[in-house]
Amino acid sequence: QVQLVESGGGLVQAGSSLRLSCAASGRTVSTYAMGWFRQAPGKDREFVVTINWSGATTYYADAVKGRFTISRDNAKNTLYLQMNSLKPEDTAVYYCAARSRSGIADQGGAYDYWGQGTQVTVSS
Repeated sequence: QVQLVESGGGLVQAGSSLRLSCAASGRTVSTYAMGWFRQAPGKDREFVVTINWSGATTYYADAVKGRFTISRDNAKNTLYLQMNSLKPEDTAVYYCAARSRSGIADQGGAYDYWGQGTQVTVSS
């Protein structure tokens, strides 16, 4: 089993930056693809970005492309999301997810493990 714990969320003003972290425990996720998803109030969960096991391949949702950067440190069993130029529409609970396959995926159903989420609120 893999446990995922997100951190780094908070309340910021539009144009600010935040860095989310997702610490994995229970087993190494170095061979797992991972991703970030988010869910705003009253909306469905949506894909944000995914990264393959090595970090060499990433895929971003159009809404965050050029502003968000995903990375991973397999030695630390940790996933990151650097969020720059935040907008009010980025406000959501952000979830980290891991899939027990090495390739990327943008569908939530492809992931096996999920964190509890961290709140990001961007004020205008």
